[in-house]
Amino acid sequence: MSEHRRRSHNSGGGDEPPEGRSGGQPYAYGNPPQGAPSYDTPGRARANRSGAPGAPRGSRETAQQPRLSRAEMRKASQKGGRKGAATPAAGGRGGGKPPGKKRFIDYPRWGKSGVRRWLPSWKQCLTIFLLAFGSGVGAIGVTYAMTSIPNIKDLVKDQNSIYYWADGSEMTRKGTTNRQIVPLSDISPNLQNAVIAAENESFKTDSGIDPQGIARAVYNMATGGPTQGGSTITQQYVKNAYLSQDQTLSRKVSEFFITLKINQKLSKDDILDGYLNTSWFGRNANGIQAASQAYYGINAKDLDVCQSAMLAGLLKGATDYDPSLSKANLDRETARWNYVLDRMVVTHSLTAADRAKCSTFPMPIANKTASNMTGEIGYLVDTANKYIEAQDPSITDAALAQGGYRIYTTFQKDKVDALKKAVDDISAQNLNPTKRPDTDTNVQVGAASVVPGDGAIVAIYGGPGYDQNHFVNNADASGVPVGSTFKPFVLATAMQTGVLTQTGADGKPTRINEDSRYSGADMSTIRKPDGSLVLDVNNKPFRQKNDDPGDPGFVTLRKAMEVSMNVPYVQLGEDVGGTNVMALAEKMGLKKESFADPSTASFAIGTSTPSAIRMASAYSVFAARGQQTDPYSVTKVELNGTVKPAFTKPTPKPVLDQAVADNITDVLQGVVQNGTGTKAKALGRPVAGKTGTTDKGVSAWFDGYTPQLTTAVSMFREDPANPKLLSLTGTGGAIGGFYGGNLPTEIFTEYMKAALANVPPTDFPTPAPINTEVDASGAPSTASPSPTASATASDTATAAAPSTPAAPVSSALAPPTDASTAPSVPTPSCDPFFGCGPTGTASPTHGHKPTGTPSAPASSPPPPSSTGGGLLG
Repeated sequence: MSEHRRRSHNSGGGDEPPEGRSGGQPYAYGNPPQGAPSYDTPGRARANRSGAPGAPRGSRETAQQPRLSRAEMRKASQKGGRKGAATPAAGGRGGGKPPGKKRFIDYPRWGKSGVRRWLPSWKQCLTIFLLAFGSGVGAIGVTYAMTSIPNIKDLVKDQNSIYYWADGSEMTRKGTTNRQIVPLSDISPNLQNAVIAAENESFKTDSGIDPQGIARAVYNMATGGPTQGGSTITQQYVKNAYLSQDQTLSRKVSEFFITLKINQKLSKDDILDGYLNTSWFGRNANGIQAASQAYYGINAKDLDVCQSAMLAGLLKGATDYDPSLSKANLDRETARWNYVLDRMVVTHSLTAADRAKCSTFPMPIANKTASNMTGEIGYLVDTANKYIEAQDPSITDAALAQGGYRIYTTFQKDKVDALKKAVDDISAQNLNPTKRPDTDTNVQVGAASVVPGDGAIVAIYGGPGYDQNHFVNNADASGVPVGSTFKPFVLATAMQTGVLTQTGADGKPTRINEDSRYSGADMSTIRKPDGSLVLDVNNKPFRQKNDDPGDPGFVTLRKAMEVSMNVPYVQLGEDVGGTNVMALAEKMGLKKESFADPSTASFAIGTSTPSAIRMASAYSVFAARGQQTDPYSVTKVELNGTVKPAFTKPTPKPVLDQAVADNITDVLQGVVQNGTGTKAKALGRPVAGKTGTTDKGVSAWFDGYTPQLTTAVSMFREDPANPKLLSLTGTGGAIGGFYGGNLPTEIFTEYMKAALANVPPTDFPTPAPINTEVDASGAPSTASPSPTASATASDTATAAAPSTPAAPVSSALAPPTDASTAPSVPTPSCDPFFGCGPTGTASPTHGHKPTGTPSAPASSPPPPSSTGGGLLG
């Protein structure tokens, strides 16, 4: 070995050898002293430039200085740490003191710097995952083990729901659900097969869980989307019997575990038995045995296949599918019934031959009304329930039937009684079904009363009562065209947004006033904004008919409203645009689904079919000087003492300029004082309103208001056994037609007298001048067009005077009749409600400004039946 290799290993490079060694000589035998490196260790590590552990700073690495292995460096560092050493070598790359002892969890990681110091190692990540996975499995196991399956007879504890009048006194109680639990052996196999085919075809073989359905429901709840129920029979059974109806994440988790346990612990027959005994079928029937009795008067074991398919269809939602409630329900349930039967054939539970035997829909027996739901009470509860379900979708009809709710309504008992008395008294005085069976039978009335500026529905008349086998709530049903009561919305649009045929200095449509003049000639042609004629289905010029023949010349829109003249308002509807009228009427409270086609010329004279509640609400905007408030019937809902949060009072919002609303009110006061609504003058206080009658007299309306109360009254004829609207001509002995100024106005007046008996009369505000007079082309010039102070010169219409004076207005307007009648010549229909209008007829034409939107008018009556529309329909 060379002299260079034998040089001694000392700290300072001096001559004194280390302790225990002769100068410069290697260790002869045995282990080196503690802290000294072994010369015999293979793979020596390179010593760092500051020297071996324990060497003084500044020592130089030589060939005799050994290189430490990593293990030796780590051991030396640990020893140095225990002695309190604090050298860069001991601190590692992270710097600072090394740990005094090995930590159970090395985090933050020693020996690392920067971001890596805070990133867990793969071992730590694996440990975390295994711990989380194990904890989750353990939690699932514990939850599953703790889940119990109670006895089916103890599942549902039904309670009464209590409804209160507006003053807090009790109106009625609804509850004690009709439930009769029967074993599966007492349920017809036809019904079992029908339910499986309709609700869950794979029920016999599936695991009871639909992962996609659960994921979809959880996602919808998290994002605020529509809530959905369980998609398998097992999940629906769990929801019906074991859980509340709340659509929450915790409920879904509970449903998952209970479904798993039920599917493993119970047989498929037990699950199906439980489902059929806890499902809601409507008519206060919970369970198939009660439903069989309620709908067919027989036991569940005796149901045939046709009846079974009908009852299975009700599981989709009895409120919308009970065929006895409305024509729309009958149509939906008939389609659902056919679907169930067809699925039974597909699933091989019914042969095609047996399917063919179900050719006639098995109409159920009449519903038996509970003694506490007679008269108007049933309709009041129905209106409140629809509002509740619309405001809080988690409260279903099944949940309401289960009970436990306290429902505080806006209905005022004295006004409800007064409205019913007015309908009964006027009907008794004028209708004689025995003497006039062809005209005075099947006459129906719907009415509603709303507080302007508040929206509270204080009274409704829905019909004679459930106990009289009348189950459609006429106050809250659509399907009855409103006729000329729609004209104020057209005039309001012209005042609020303007006519498309004139533009102001700002380039916007010119806003006009009620003194603008339009031709009132019967059978006039109608023009679009571009000046072209509106054509009928045969591509001939369409001509609009008035109720009175003749040519009164050009009349103001005020006068045309008073005598309910059609031609001026059909032309005005084209001038402002049907879609603009619809948009404003929707803002005022009418529902979009109740509108007829706005592109038809007849749209302006009332082919739409809103409910009485919605018409009263929309007219209340005029009374509230342009403020719209959504109608509501419930102020508070409590469930087992807890107040539900979704029933705050609606907030008013402006939809009309105050001056516009005041001027419309002024025009409608003229209808009562000088026009078709003169019978309302008997109210003896300031009142505004509008009559409405439709083609062939299939409906008649009066919508009116004082500053304190708005009421809408509709009248129509409909045979419950054959739902379609019948003509009112001759009803009540009327000669020459039946109009809204007759019985509907009388009912309005008698009711409002009683409802406002203790309320001092109040005048309407004096309307401020508004907008500008814009006359139709051909109107004679006037000396003073009466524009407002803010009107500009460009807003003033210019018109050429005819060569001969127009006929005096008053000579042709004397009869105060009202009818939104379309032309009398029938044609093929293209409008979904009224058709496309008549062929052209020979008649003089009268000039108009280019007006309106492309449209063909309508002439045929609307579709039959008043269908349940709800507060939202």
